[in-house]
Amino acid sequence: MVLYTSALVPPVLLGYLYLKGLLANWVPKFYILMIVVCAVGWELWFSYGILYGDEISLRRSEILNLFIPADINWLLNSMADSGAIVCGLLWLVWVLKGRDSTIFREWNWSCFLMILFLFIGQNLLVEMFLYHDQLAVDKMISWAPLSPLAHWMNPILFQFEGRTVMLQTQLPWLILTPIIYGGLIKYLGNHYPISNVDDAF
Repeated sequence: MVLYTSALVPPVLLGYLYLKGLLANWVPKFYILMIVVCAVGWELWFSYGILYGDEISLRRSEILNLFIPADINWLLNSMADSGAIVCGLLWLVWVLKGRDSTIFREWNWSCFLMILFLFIGQNLLVEMFLYHDQLAVDKMISWAPLSPLAHWMNPILFQFEGRTVMLQTQLPWLILTPIIYGGLIKYLGNHYPISNVDDAF
């Protein structure tokens, strides 16, 4: 339910806000782009075990395989990553920063660190509580473009009540955060200068 909700509610909400004129023009395009980035960056690789990994159906229970088939697992996770995580948390940062349009058009270290903290924080919660059985020490996770060290250099970062957090599954968000923030600044600065908009979202 968590996965289906976090994957399917954001596009409905974004579509509604966009049609009502309450959403900046760049957000829907950015949402779709981030689905592709998350899918190609790690979700497809982790789901199918493409390179030196076990596919998702071997790393989780049969009941989860039934309710979340492997062939849509990567898409649902990419949609959740893009909508609930990336767009949702960027919106939260924008609100916490006083709806300041400049934070997504000029590099701001406090904004970047806040985004990084939120992205890594949510991923820690996901690894420890939502997908802990799929990402345990004995499960082989595939190499992926945004997780290039794979299991060859994958130390346990810490343990909590018998659940482990390892480097391999944190790397995508560590690598992606500066790419998202820097890319967004470059794109919005070129296509949506501050003088042309009142709000970032």
